Amino acid sequence: MKKLAASLAALSLSATGAFAAQPEPWQVRFQPAGTALMEEIAWFEKYTLWFVGPITLLVMVLIGWCIFRYRASANPVPSRTSHNTVIEVLWTVGPVLVLLFLAIPSFQLLTRQYTPDEEPALTIKATGVQWYWDYEYQDAESPLTFTSLLLQEGDRAGAGKEDLATYPRLLAVDNEVVVPVNTTVRLLVTASDVIHAFAMPSYGIKVDAVPGRINETWFKAEREGIYYGQCSELCGKDHAFMPIAIRVVSPEQFQTWYAAARQDLAGANRALMAAIENDENKSEVASAAD
Repeated sequence: MKKLAASLAALSLSATGAFAAQPEPWQVRFQPAGTALMEEIAWFEKYTLWFVGPITLLVMVLIGWCIFRYRASANPVPSRTSHNTVIEVLWTVGPVLVLLFLAIPSFQLLTRQYTPDEEPALTIKATGVQWYWDYEYQDAESPLTFTSLLLQEGDRAGAGKEDLATYPRLLAVDNEVVVPVNTTVRLLVTASDVIHAFAMPSYGIKVDAVPGRINETWFKAEREGIYYGQCSELCGKDHAFMPIAIRVVSPEQFQTWYAAARQDLAGANRALMAAIENDENKSEVASAAD
């Protein structure tokens, strides 16, 4: 019985509010990848370190050797050597080869960032405003528009978002962007006043929001949960209080939410949160039974 109780407690803690990608204290690496593109970015970062590390060590060793070998006390008469053909060939060919090994996968990744695998099934327009985001689901039949504001601490209870692990302070919002999992989403980004930037680290996207101009990017979330980002362009006194939250759900949950959100956004959000919590409870019971 004690083992069963402990298992249930662990499951309840691990499943609270579902998966949420967000910054962690003293974090030095990337957030967990939520898209295949971000996984490729994380791979490229590790790949470049195999070049950066040895090159940094080599330069440090050479500098140290020069300081020790050619110090004034050990070398009172400085060398008057003007050139060395072998060294000049090495320090020309070496960097060229390194740059080629970096440039080829870099260009491939850059091309991937602007080339979706398939035609986007959903288009969302994000407009940066001092200091919040306006969103528009561009549906020809009945577009859905709403504003996403930083969740105030006093509004947590009323919104049902008291769990700080899932809805962290200064990152949680009142209305998340909701998208279906495994669906390519086109994101149009602009601004209404000053330059902002739409950044979602777990998706590997960061796009400037420029007044009078529309920039385009895309993402395909592969894991359900909530992902957090922020405005990444200094845009005024409340720049630090302009979070971005994207909730990824199943296609069925998205269709239900979208249909209801056209009439009652707050009610649709509450119903979606209840449905997610119900699914989590069922998963906990099933896991405990196993």
